[in-house]
Amino acid sequence: MELKNLTRVSEFFLLGLSDDLELQPVLLGFFLSMYLVAALGNILIILTVSSDSHLHTPMYFFLCNLSLADICFISTTVPKMIVDIQTHRRVISYGGCLTQMSFFILFGCMDGMLLTVMAYDRFVAICHPLYYSAIMNPHLCCFLVLVSFFISLLESQLHNLIVIQFTCFKDVNISNFFCDPSQLLHLGCSDTIPIDIVMYFVGSIFGGVPVVGIVCSYYKIVSSILRVPSIGGKYKAFSTCGSHLSVVCLFYGTAIGGYLGSALLPSPRKNVVASVMYTIVTPMLNPFIYSLRNRDIKSALWRLYSRRV
Repeated sequence: MELKNLTRVSEFFLLGLSDDLELQPVLLGFFLSMYLVAALGNILIILTVSSDSHLHTPMYFFLCNLSLADICFISTTVPKMIVDIQTHRRVISYGGCLTQMSFFILFGCMDGMLLTVMAYDRFVAICHPLYYSAIMNPHLCCFLVLVSFFISLLESQLHNLIVIQFTCFKDVNISNFFCDPSQLLHLGCSDTIPIDIVMYFVGSIFGGVPVVGIVCSYYKIVSSILRVPSIGGKYKAFSTCGSHLSVVCLFYGTAIGGYLGSALLPSPRKNVVASVMYTIVTPMLNPFIYSLRNRDIKSALWRLYSRRV
């Protein structure tokens, strides 16, 4: 395959979901609907929490930031894909590709970091309820969100730094509907083994540490709940973290499961399906999980609706 100098590569070609012209209107309507549902659902969560004083607590402060990160995360990829389907043009510039990859990693990592922070919040609330207000004070909450943002920004810039070191590319075709970092990093014509080592190290730090934090938090939470003598007390304790645990399983389950499946059975189509699951489906379902499984959110939504009526 002919190598292309970096100075000559001004754009990449996104292969997208399907080349079938008859299927394009269906894909357009399907993904536009999913994007609108995800954006409006997360905006509704933000408005509900902001307008109801009963929800001005650390848990719902983190939920607002998670909803905002989800809106930005899905907006990084889906609008570009919708425009590509509408115009039948799947080209993205080199600078646009790097920008999209940076924001994709930034808000994807932000999701994972916020889920970890929320797990710590639930750990303090259940395991140290008497000190909850003192520990989870507004200054600490803002500090944790800022730390999550800067860690996510650091990871996105590390990926950017690696890509801009490439002096040539083996190909300009990306078999996805966005600039997938895992594929873009392997398009460089240089030896990919050092890149893989660096990426596995970075992934183990920025991805593994949040997962370990969530697992440790829930290990302590479950241990504390099991010591509660009454069944009602156990149910009440579990219900306070049920929504968060569902979102954690959905986010990490689709991301890890999708990529493990595509790694064991390499296929461009499986990569695309995995990408759709955790870049579109997960941000769309998060508002439903929190609104349907959370009694406080449902009550706040009803109060907001009653005031509007």
